[in-house]
This record gives sequence, structure tokens and C-alpha cells, in this order.
Amino acid sequence: MTDQGSPSIEIAWFAALCDDDVEQLGVPAPHLVSSYEHCRDIVLTAANQGFDNVLLPSGYDLGIDGTVFAGALAPQIAERMRMLLAVRCGESWPPQLARQLATLDQVLAGGLTINIISSDLPGAPIDSEPRYRRTADVMSVLRRLLDGESVEHHGEFYDLEVDPPRIRTVSGSCPPMYFGGHSEPARRVAAEHADVFLTWPDTEAAVAELVADMDRRADAHGRRLRYGFRCHVIVRETESAARAAAAHLVAAIDAAPDGRATGDRIRSRSLDSGSAGVRRQAELREESGDDGFVEEALWTGVGRARSGAGAAIVGDPDQVVAKLLRYRELGIDTFILSGYPHVDECELVGRHVLPRLRSR
Repeated sequence: MTDQGSPSIEIAWFAALCDDDVEQLGVPAPHLVSSYEHCRDIVLTAANQGFDNVLLPSGYDLGIDGTVFAGALAPQIAERMRMLLAVRCGESWPPQLARQLATLDQVLAGGLTINIISSDLPGAPIDSEPRYRRTADVMSVLRRLLDGESVEHHGEFYDLEVDPPRIRTVSGSCPPMYFGGHSEPARRVAAEHADVFLTWPDTEAAVAELVADMDRRADAHGRRLRYGFRCHVIVRETESAARAAAAHLVAAIDAAPDGRATGDRIRSRSLDSGSAGVRRQAELREESGDDGFVEEALWTGVGRARSGAGAAIVGDPDQVVAKLLRYRELGIDTFILSGYPHVDECELVGRHVLPRLRSR
């Protein structure tokens, strides 16, 4: 497990806690629905393959609870792999959340990282601007409490005068906060409060533009950001085999008489289905060619039936590694990868990509 403060590349996998595992998009797979056992197998596979971190996503209508799951799995991977726990702002009272996170970091031997999610809560929608103000409040309060500081905060969403929890993180400071969002208020919050700014798949030119914009914003606060890339991968021994696997993944959508409507229904299940980031993923699909590729090795077909990250790096091992390294040259040092089915693709990425990437 690499040091949390290291600028070296970080390769993470995705644990499908939100019912996001299939063999083909649009085809129910009851044996892959999120459960403790199945998601445990994903996490342990990632640890055994040598990934640095694993993202535990957060949902409500879909899947299982990430915090409970993290507590159950943490002793099995401590000192081998970090956990990137998604925390949905507004779900928990920040002082109690700080105590939970500090406890989990202790169990993980200092291996906790935090993915801050700014999203509507089920049954309680809120406009974008106030939602991001709430997110900024949560991030500010959490950071101070986890840094061991007393907090006096009289704001729009929280009215607090509270000491930090007695239990501290292993380092004595707040774990790195990963946060993403394409909208204007999201970028403002990230520039001021995030440690790692996350983005979904995009063209190399768009990623370069985004990094430059966020560098300027962070610099205005006297801060520096790291950058992360949340993307799917389809890697096979040959390019033709990888493209065939990509075609197989969406074959049921292609064959359905109402394939587009089926994809729309699947995407709409997510609480973030109307976000600026999701709209950008839709634009990528519109910009792609007939084969779904928007540029070399970047295939947009996943987004036809999935909200959120909607593109995949597709190719043989050398093509996938070359694509990741091009993003690395643009400033990305964290890659959160996934693939369908998650255990199988994790093993393929671990076998074909990680050794080549580490050696480079």
C-alpha cells in the first residue's frame, strides 16, 4: 500500500455496492446483485491483485450500505489496500460522521480515504446552489474535527459548537477528501475544500482543459489539487477481442426493440442522473463515431445504459496502459477503474494492466 501523501500513481478498483454489476447491460443478473458476499469478493479480488484503493459507492434505493460494509471488510484488507468510502452529504450529522470515519481509519491502520458526494437525498430534493453550500459546510466541519480541532460553526445548515471526537485517525489528521462535479458550484467547492478532484471519462483535450481550470481555481485559495479519473476498462489480449467484449456488453440493448428506452430507464434510477457530469457523458456519446469511440481507445457505449461514468478505455494491454499514461501526463494521478463483471474484469486488469503500469 503506497503512502497517502505520495504523488505516485494510485490505481483503485470499484466495488459495486449499488447494484451495478452485470454480464450484459440491460440484462438482469440476480447472482451479481449487491450483497455482502458478492461485494466482499470484489474487494478481496482487488486487494489480491495489488490495487491501491477500492471505491465503496453510496446509494439509497440501490444496493447496500457502504459504511457498514467498510467496517466489516476493513480488518481483512488493512495494510494491504485503502478504502475510498463514499459519504453522501446530509445523511449523517457531521460530528457523528467524524467519529465513524476516525474509527474506520483506525481499523484500516490509517488506510481510509473519503469520497464526498453532493447529491439529493431520497424524498428531499434541494436546488444545486444550496446543496453545494451544504456540501462545503460538511467538508469544512469534517476536516476540522478530524484534524482534532474544536468547531464553532453557525451556518445555514449546521449550528454547532463541538469538540473533536476523542478517537483520532492514525495520522491525527483528516484523510484525503475526493470530490467531483462539473457544475460551477461544484468546481467552487472542490477548489476550496477537496484534496483530489474526480472527473468521469472524457477526451484528452477536455481533461487538460478541466485540470487547467481547476488549477487556477485552487491557486486562488492558495491550494493545490490532485486529480482522479473514474473510468471503466475493457482489456483483452488483442484489440479485436477487447472490441468484441465491448460489443457483447451492449448487445442486449442493441437487440431490444426499445433499446434506447431501456437504457434511459436504467440511467434514471441513479440520484445523479440529471447532473452536469451526466450531461457531459451524454455529449460524449453524441460526439462519438458509429462504433461508439470518441477518440483512440475511449468507447462511450457504457453510458447507453448506465448513469455516472459512461465510457470505457478499450483495447489490448499496451493500448490501455498507453491511454492511462497519456491521462497521467495531463495531471491525473489517481485512476478508479471498473469493468463488467467486476470480479472478472478486476482479474484481467490486475493481470494485463497493473504490471505494465507499475513498470512504466
